[in-house]
Amino acid sequence: MFKDKLHIGAGWVRASRANLTRLVAVIMLVQLGWAAEFPKVAESPVEMRKLQEWTTAKFGGDRPVSSPQLGLVVVTNFDELCLNTRMGQPLAIGKTEYSRGLFCHANSRLLVRLPAPGKAFSAFVGVDSNNQTRGGRGSIVFSVSVAGKEAFRSKIMREDTPAERLSIELGGATEFLLEAGDAGDGIACDQADWVDAKILLADGHVLWLGELPILEGQAMPATSTDLPFSFSYGGLLSAALLPQWELNRRAQKLDDQRTKRTMTWADPKTKLVLRWEAIEYHDFPTVEWTLYFKNNGAMDTPIIADLQALDTRFERKQDEVYARFAAPGEFVLNHNVGSPCAANDYQPLRTSLAHKTAKRIATSGGRGSNSDWPYFNIEWPGEGVIAVVGWPGQWAASFTRDEANGLRVRAGQEQTHFKLLPGEEVRTPLIVLQFWQGDRIRSQNTFRRWMLAHNVPQPGGQPISPMLFGCSSHFTSEMVDANETNQLQFINRYLEERLKIDYWWMDAGWYFCDGNWTKTGTWEVDTKRFPRGLRAISDPAHSKGIKTIVWFEPERVAPGTWLTEQHAEWILGGKKGGLLNLGNSVAREWLTEHVSKLITAQGIDLYRQDFNMDPLDSWRQNDAPDRQGITENHHITGYLAFWDELLRRHPGLLIDSCASGGRRNDLETMRRSVPLWRTDFRLDPVGTQCHSYGISFWLPLSGTGTGSYAAYDFRSNMSPLLNCIWDVRIKDADYELMRRLCEQFRQVADCYLGDFYPLTPYSLENTSWLGWQFDRPDLGSGMVQVFRRSESIYKAADLRLSGLDPEARYRVRNLDSPDADILTGRQLMSAGVAIVLNDRPSAAVIRYEKIGE
Repeated sequence: MFKDKLHIGAGWVRASRANLTRLVAVIMLVQLGWAAEFPKVAESPVEMRKLQEWTTAKFGGDRPVSSPQLGLVVVTNFDELCLNTRMGQPLAIGKTEYSRGLFCHANSRLLVRLPAPGKAFSAFVGVDSNNQTRGGRGSIVFSVSVAGKEAFRSKIMREDTPAERLSIELGGATEFLLEAGDAGDGIACDQADWVDAKILLADGHVLWLGELPILEGQAMPATSTDLPFSFSYGGLLSAALLPQWELNRRAQKLDDQRTKRTMTWADPKTKLVLRWEAIEYHDFPTVEWTLYFKNNGAMDTPIIADLQALDTRFERKQDEVYARFAAPGEFVLNHNVGSPCAANDYQPLRTSLAHKTAKRIATSGGRGSNSDWPYFNIEWPGEGVIAVVGWPGQWAASFTRDEANGLRVRAGQEQTHFKLLPGEEVRTPLIVLQFWQGDRIRSQNTFRRWMLAHNVPQPGGQPISPMLFGCSSHFTSEMVDANETNQLQFINRYLEERLKIDYWWMDAGWYFCDGNWTKTGTWEVDTKRFPRGLRAISDPAHSKGIKTIVWFEPERVAPGTWLTEQHAEWILGGKKGGLLNLGNSVAREWLTEHVSKLITAQGIDLYRQDFNMDPLDSWRQNDAPDRQGITENHHITGYLAFWDELLRRHPGLLIDSCASGGRRNDLETMRRSVPLWRTDFRLDPVGTQCHSYGISFWLPLSGTGTGSYAAYDFRSNMSPLLNCIWDVRIKDADYELMRRLCEQFRQVADCYLGDFYPLTPYSLENTSWLGWQFDRPDLGSGMVQVFRRSESIYKAADLRLSGLDPEARYRVRNLDSPDADILTGRQLMSAGVAIVLNDRPSAAVIRYEKIGE
C-alpha cells in the first residue's frame, strides 16, 4: 500500500564537509551557569549580554553592566569583526557554508577570555569565499597562541585553499590569542574565517567561539535610556511628564530564571499611578512587560491617549559598512498572516523596510490573531529582535524607518483615548522582546524553547504531550444530533478497533439550543438528549483512560436564551443578543461560578472556549467620546481573569483557545491555553501543510483534525494535537491502516516539541514539494515530514537537515519501510536525505536517532 520509499546510500549521499547553513545547536552556557535539559537553555552569552545592556539602559538605577570574564577582546582588526555571519551572509570556505564562527580581516588579533580553565580549542580556518575574494584572492596565515607561546600556525591560505583544521590543548589557560596575518603581501582581500570553532573547558562543557560577546575594541551602537513605551496625558507627552513624577523602583526574584522589576510613577496633582511591571529572564535573552494605569484620586483623570505599550528604536550599522562588504544592510520585518480561515493562514511574510518607509499592521474585528499574527521578527544583518504583542483584542503595530540607521517600533491597543474614573485601573498589552544574534531560524527555535519553558500551560504541573482525539461532530451535526447513546457508541468503537485516543471531543450543541448550535446563552446540559448529563459519558470514558473535551462559547449570546432573558444588562446588545460584557464584574463572577460548577459536575477535563464573532463594534459602540478603548480594555482584563480563576479552581484543567479557529492565539491567551483547532479552514491537505509550516515558527503546540485515513491526507493533517474525525460506526473501514497511521504518529510525536527547520520554501502551489524537520537535540533524534503535491513533476528531492551533531552517527528510517541506513550528521547536513515519492500526491515521514559518535 505504501509505495513511496526513502533512498539513502552511496549513490544518494555525497560525502563532503557538512553544509552548516542552517545548523543550530544547543549552547550550554548561560550567564556562566550550565544546563543540558531541553528546552530550558538555548542561548548564547552574546545574546544574554545584549539583554543585560538593554535592561540596564531601560531600568536604570543600580544596574551597571558587569565586566564578565567571558568574551572577545579585539586587539586589532581591519574593519568589522562579525559573529556567525559575514555581515549577515553565511560564512563560507570554498563551497561549504557554516553557521557558526568568526569573520575577521587581517591583520587581526583577538583575545579570547574564558570563565573557567580551558582544555582544548578546535576550528577550521580559511579565507572566506565571497564575491570580493573568489578566484583565489587573499593570503592569510592563521595562528593561535596560549600563555605567550605559539600553539598553531597555518600555511599561507588563499580563497581556493581548502579549510585547515586545528586542534590544540589549552592546558588550563583562561585566555588565548587568535591571529590572522597578511602573509607579508598586504591586506587586500584577506578576509578570514574561524568556523566550527569551539572551546572545551576543563569541566567538560563546550563554548562556541561565535557565541561569545565582544567585550572591548569594537564600538557597538549604544542602547538608549529612553523608556520603551509612550502615551500622552492631558495633552502632554509621557517623556516630558514622567521625570516630574515621583518614581519608585523595586526588584523581586521570582525564581532562578526570572527577576521581576517594577517601576512606579505617581502624579502628585491628579493621583494617577503608572506601574511598569517587567520580567527579565536569566535563561533566555528575553524581557517582557505590561503597564498599568490607576486613578488613585477622587476625580476623573485627564485624557490618557495614544498609549503605546511598546515604543522604542533599534539601530543598525552605517550604510557604508554594508557597502564595504557588498552586503544588503536593510531592516527586514518577518511577520505572518493570522487565521482569517484561508489556505494561507499563518503564511510567513517578509517586508523590507527601506529608508523613510513605514509598515503598519493591525488585527481586525477585535480578535488578536484574526487577520494578522501578533508575533514579529525584526532582522538586520547578523542579528535582530523578536517582538510580541500579547493582546486578545484589537492591537496595532507600526514599523517606521528613519533616514539614518534606525527603526522605530510602536505597538499597543489600537484605540486609546479615555479618562479614568476614581479607583479605575486599565492595562496595556503584554510586550515581549527577545534579542538574537546570527541565524534567524535559530532565533525562532530559541523562541519556541522559551514558549515551552515559560509559557505553555502545564495542567497539574505536568508538561503537555502531543495527543490524539476522537470526535463525532461531522456525523452528529456538531453535537445537535448527539446523545448519550451515540457518544458512548463512538467511544466504544474506537476502543474496539484499538484506536487509542487520549480525549473524547464533545463540541457545540450539547446544551439547550432548539436544534441550532449557534443559539448560545443557556449553559445547561440538554437533559432530553443527555438525561444523566455529560457525566454519563465522561465517567465511562475516564474508566477507560480517556479524558473529555467540552465546547463552550460564553461571550457570544443569542436572543431567546437564558442570558438575554434574565440578564440583558450584562450583554452589549441587550435582549437582541450580542457580546457578554466580561468587563462587568458581576457578569464575570456569575460566568466563572456557573462554568466552574459545570466542569466539576460534568467531569470535564478540557474546557474548549470558542468565540465566533468580531467584538470590536460592540466595544466601540459602548464607549463615550472621552472613554474610547475602555470597554475593550475591561473586557480583555475580565476574559483573562475568568480563565485565571478557572485554572486556579481546577489545577488539572486544560483550556482550548478556539475562536473561529485560530483568531485569538495571542501570547496572553497562549499562556493559559493551547490551540486545539488552529484554523477553521480545515481538512484540506495543502492548506493544512502550509498552516503547519507557518505556525511552527512560533507555537510548539497546535492542533487540527483529519477526516480521512488515506496516508497523504492523514500526514498532511498531522500536528501535535490531532483530532481523528472518523465515523468508526462503519464496520468495514480499513482499521488496520488507521492503526498503523496512529502508531506512526505516536512514534514521532515527541519530535514536535523540538526545534523546527523548514526544508523547502513555503508554497501553496500544487506543483511544489513541501517539507520540514523537527529536531530534539536533547534526545538525539528527530523527524522529517515531506509532501509531493498532486501536480509536481518531480519524484525525488535532496533535503539537507539541520541541528545535528556532525561527528555522530544516526539511524535513519522511513516509517513505511523496515530498512534503515546509518549516516553521519555531517552527511545528513551536507548531502542530505534523498527522498523518492513515486505517487502524486504522496507523503513520507522519516525518523532519525543518534546511535553514537
